Parts: sequence; structure tokens; C-alpha cells
Amino acid sequence: MITPEQLPHDYPRRYLDAAFDGAQWAHVKARYDELEARSLPDAGALKRWLDDWMELDGAVDEAGSLRYVAMTCATDNPGHEKAYLDFLEGVAEPSKPRDFALVKKYLAAPARGAFAKGPGALFDRSARSRADLYRPENVALETEVDKLSQKFQKLSGALTVEYEGQERTLQQMGRTLEESDRDRRQDAWHRISERRLRDKERFEDLFDQMLEIRGRISAQAGFGNFRDYMFKRKERFDYGPADCESFHLAVEKHVVPLVREIQDRRRKRLGLDKLKPWDLSCDPEGRGPLRPFAHAEDLVSGVHRILGAVDPEFGKLFGRMKDLGLLDLDSRKGKAPGGYQSTLSEARLPFIFMNSVGQDGDVRTLLHEGGHALHAFLARDRAFAPERHAPMEFCEVASMSMELLGDPHLGAFYGDPADAARSIVSHLENVVVLLPWIATVDAFQHWIYLNPKHTRGERKAHWTALRRRFGGIEDWTGLEDALAYGWHRQLHIFELPFYYIEYGIAQLGALQVWRNARKNLKTGVAGYKNGLAVGGSKTLPEIFTSAGIKFDFSADTIRPLVAEVKSELDRLDPEKP
Repeated sequence: MITPEQLPHDYPRRYLDAAFDGAQWAHVKARYDELEARSLPDAGALKRWLDDWMELDGAVDEAGSLRYVAMTCATDNPGHEKAYLDFLEGVAEPSKPRDFALVKKYLAAPARGAFAKGPGALFDRSARSRADLYRPENVALETEVDKLSQKFQKLSGALTVEYEGQERTLQQMGRTLEESDRDRRQDAWHRISERRLRDKERFEDLFDQMLEIRGRISAQAGFGNFRDYMFKRKERFDYGPADCESFHLAVEKHVVPLVREIQDRRRKRLGLDKLKPWDLSCDPEGRGPLRPFAHAEDLVSGVHRILGAVDPEFGKLFGRMKDLGLLDLDSRKGKAPGGYQSTLSEARLPFIFMNSVGQDGDVRTLLHEGGHALHAFLARDRAFAPERHAPMEFCEVASMSMELLGDPHLGAFYGDPADAARSIVSHLENVVVLLPWIATVDAFQHWIYLNPKHTRGERKAHWTALRRRFGGIEDWTGLEDALAYGWHRQLHIFELPFYYIEYGIAQLGALQVWRNARKNLKTGVAGYKNGLAVGGSKTLPEIFTSAGIKFDFSADTIRPLVAEVKSELDRLDPEKP
């Protein structure tokens, strides 16, 4: 568990005293009282007040992040669970109305006009949006959803199977799905699927509770549906639902055919009449799975070298994370699934969580989360706290670009260039496959929240229809339940509603960074770094421009990028002339 004591104080407190504890409501309340009572007679007073408010916000946010990290690293630890839930109820929930009071105070400040027309324009826009959405009666409901999210983490973290005499996490079982022995792959796949399906009603119950509460939240905020509420809450000032629907159509037309072509090539090379779900992760040439490392420290060492090869500063910053103990990478029982990067707001340092098991994909996961971490590092010196955090659509450009920029340096893990080439092909194919999955998850959520009275049967049928629309050629005959409940493994649908289209927008941005670097490595990486350093100080389209790329996720952007990926896959294909 990370403790505040192990974190360096690169940015000493100026408003809060050293004894202030962001997890103690008495401490937090006293600061809210002072900020709410303070006079704001002029621009200087307003600026100091904003900086003090942001310092308080950072300390409280970090206290919550540390407890979330501890809970996800050990979901079976009652103490960590209690500390996190106590924070949600005792600090996070009562902070919301107090924070909103400060938003109102800011909006009423006499000096706000000049600030809003100058350096504070984006903050002002956000504050106005928050004021429009806030409803005191929603505060307790949001805490209830947070508690249900914690239950999802605990339920997911407990999913294990017995295999070859050992208890294994589902992430660990993923290694077997890469093996060349088809019988073993099939057996492993069925064990994973059957374990998930055993708890399908518990996942369904959790989601139905979330769905009902979210409907009440959006209705109380004056919205006809939760989708429209979330688009405003996520401050999507630069695009709307119609743009997402255009993305779905463009992916269906320009990406899905390539996915099916890739899979049909795989089917033929495996010598199969039909491709089954357990045939999607193995090597189509029958070679054994890539095993880039044996232990987490080897993963850290290899990624450290890759980041340093992309840019020396990147290697230095990642090394600092290692030295400070800001990495938890191994998969183990009781650990929540997935991976994430969390920025510790007061220390302005990133923490990376993942479940590595020695697979090729683990390298990409750490590069991905490493991209997020580098984003946090390069924007950390911005004086005004809101400018340290870019919109999520660009945050994912930071992470996905690093995966692609790291590909030429996979010699850090693979001594044989043929293995590195295999890894790159797998990565590019996964990029192609990811886009339809993103469209599926996003379209599913649009349907769910525009049809909140749907039955479980209708939900199951709609997910299946979307998988048929955006999926590949794999055969699900006899496996219909596994297909229909496949959305249970997507934590975003449970915990982070409508946070997924960002990955599609960002993947297209990352492919543009990749294309720029292929043309000129130096300028491509420089543009990428420039975009990271901008933080959240510009609008979303302007941030993309700063990185040398275009904010667009229509067919006009998708078509040529997919064509370039296909060209590179053809070039790397050993059977192509």
C-alpha cells in the first residue's frame, strides 16, 4: 500500500498546514468553511482563493486515490475496503455540496469577468456546466453508485478457477489461450467462461441497481435520459451523440471488413473450417506463445529501456516511478482485474496498477499506462491545477500512442527480430479489432440508457445483435450465453458509464501520431511531447493540433488510417510476396 510518507514533496503546501489530512472530515470541513467565508474583493484575491481551493481539492482527491489503490490491490482485505467506503461516505459525499458552494461563490465573484475572458476561460466554462448540473439530492445517490462499483470490483477480483492443481485468476488463465494446443485452449476458455457465467445473475443484479439509480440522477438533474446527462457532465463541448453514431457507422463500414479478413486469414492458417473464440489469441502459424518476460521486474526493466529509447526523458521519469514504488504489476488472487494509472493529485505523481502474467499484451499494457504516467509528469508543473488534466479523449492519445511508439524497440524483450515482428503484427491487429469493440460498447450504452425500462432478456438480445454487427467471423454456436453476457467483463459499463468512446477517438489520434513518427521520428515524438505538456490548458481540438494531429473521428479520418495499418500488416506478413 502506498502511504503519503513515501511520496516526495516536490510541491510544498502553501495553504494547508502539514497536519492536514484529506481523509478527515473535520480537517476538510474547516477549510471549506474558511474558503466559503473569505472575501474576494479583486482579481488578486480571486486568484489566491482559486489556488487555495485547488490545493484543498488535490489533497482530498489524493486521500481518496490512495484508499482506492489499496482497495483494488487487495479487494479481499477488509481494512482497505472499510477505509475506502469510509472515505466515500465520510468525506467524498459531504464534500460535494461544499464544493458546489465554492463553484457558486466563484461564479458570483466581482473579478470573475476578467479571469473568465483570459486565462480562466476553460475553467469558467466548466464551472458554469457544473452549476447547471448540480442537484443536492443526487449526492447520496452518487455515493450509492460508488458503493456498487466497489462491489463490482470485489466480485470481479474473486473470479478464479482451478487449473492443473492451482487456483488461478482469469488473467493468469489468459496465458493458456495463447498456446498452440487447441484442446488446452478450448478447455481453458470454457473454464473462464463457465466461471463468469456462474455469477452472471450477481453481475446483472448489480447493473440493474446502477441503472435505476442513474435514471433517478439524470431525471433529478432535468434530463430525459442518462445519456444526455452524461454528455453534459463529461463536458463534451466539442462533439455529441450524433458524432458517436457516425463513428459507429464508419467503423462498421471501414474497419469490420478488415477484422473479418484478418480472422479469415487466421482460420485458413490454422486449418480450421470454423474459427472459435478460443482460436483468437494463439499464433496462427502454430508457433508457441510469445513470452517476453518471466517476472514483473523484467517487465519493468524492459519497458524502462523502451521508453528511454523513444525519448531519454521518458526513461528517466519512468525510472523515478520505479524508485518511488509507484508500480503494482503482478496478477494475484484478490486483486481487482484490469489496469489503470491514477494520478496522486497533491504529489503530482502517477501510480500504475495492472495484472501482468508474462504475456506479450502485458508489455503493451505497461506502455499504455506508462503513456498516461508520462502525461501526468509533463503537465505537472502547470501552476493552475485544472490545467494539469487534459480531457480524457486526449489522455488516451497519450497512452495509445506510447504503445505504437514503443513497437520499434521491442528488442528490449525479444532477441529474435522475428518475435518482435510477431508482436507488432499482433498489436496492429488488436488495434483494428479494438475499434469495433469500442463501437459495440458505446452503442450498447446508448441503447441501455435511451431504453431504461428494458428487460434483461432484451438487454441480452441487444448485446448479441451488436456483437453480430461489429464482431468477427468466429463461431459462437452452442456458446450463446457466453456471447450474450460478454459485456460483464467490461468494467467501464459498470463503473464508468459512457467513458469508452474516448478510446476510439484517441486510437485515431494515436494512429496519427504513429503515422507522423513513421514519416519523421524526431518531429513525430516532439509533437507528441508537446501535446502532453499542454495538459488541459487548451480546448480539445487545440490540444490535438498541438500534438500535430487532427481531432476528427469520422470516416474521412478512419478510412486512410485503416488503409495504412493494413499496408503495414501486409508488409510484415511472412507469406506476402
